[in-house]
This record gives sequence, C-alpha cells and structure tokens, in this order.
Amino acid sequence: MSNRKKTVWDMHRLSAEQFRTAPKMPLTVVLDNVRSLNNIGSIFRTCDAFAVSELVLCGISQTPPSAEIHKTALGAEETVAWRYFDTTARAIEALRAEGCVICCLEQVEGSVALEDFVPEPGRRYAFVAGHEVNGVDQAVVDSADVCLEIPQRGTKHSLNVAVSAAITIWHFFNHTL
Repeated sequence: MSNRKKTVWDMHRLSAEQFRTAPKMPLTVVLDNVRSLNNIGSIFRTCDAFAVSELVLCGISQTPPSAEIHKTALGAEETVAWRYFDTTARAIEALRAEGCVICCLEQVEGSVALEDFVPEPGRRYAFVAGHEVNGVDQAVVDSADVCLEIPQRGTKHSLNVAVSAAITIWHFFNHTL
C-alpha cells in the first residue's frame, strides 16, 4: 500500500460551476455577529467542503468580496451560496418561514450534547454560531428550537467559532448521507 499524497486530479473535485448546481446538504449555517474575517473565511471553506446549502452572515459579520475572507476561504466564497441580514433575528425569522429547524450552538442550561442530536431525515436545519467572545445573542438563543453543545473536558470554556462550526457541520454531514 502506498501513502503517496493525492493530487487535485486524484480527488475528482467538482468545478465551481458544477458545485453550484450539485445537491447540497439540507443545512444552513448562520453567523451571529462573527467579527473575524479569518473565521468567516474558514467557515466558508468548511461549508464548501461538506456541501452546505447556504451561509448566512448577520450583523457585524463582513461579507465578500474581502481579501481577508479570501485568505482563508481560498475561493469558497465564490462557490458557497450566501446572503446577509442586518440582524440575526431577521435571518432566523426568514429561515423559520422557509421551514428550517433553528439550532443554536451555545452552552446553555438544557442544551443537547451534539453527539446525542440526530437530525430528522427530510428536515431542513439552520444552526447559529456566535460572536467570538459573547457567543450567540440571548434573544437568538431564546428563539431557537434546540440548543446544541459540544461537550468539552479541558480547562477552556469554549472552542474557536470556526472550529465549533466545523465540528457541527461534520456532525450534520455524517447524519445526512
């Protein structure tokens, strides 16, 4: 068995145009006032990697085009569908009207451990990831259908928003195949 690194051609990736029309996971990722352009770019890239339906940027979250977003997105801002809302509350209202189950990724009383959450087949989901310091706004948490929490055992109280979003996207990806 060879451990030769795969080339881009070995991986048979879709072109940007093919990706735009390819089937997507029934998941929307919502960023509630995420301030770091590097985090936003990283989340775009993860959304591309797992064919997330859409990324919704809210409040102070910057939007493409942006050289800083591009630095970590590596072009995923051109392939992942996205839209902007001035408030996360308006985004949640629109997504709920579109039939999404609203999940907040936040440490709250009564949260569901991510590994215990199983998305229902045929349902559309949107999960909200929050500001790097303040997390998801309490009003948004209060409006969620479910709050998901990534169990942790270390000394820190949270993960970087791009890391926690990636873990959550991976969880949905594993349960929607």
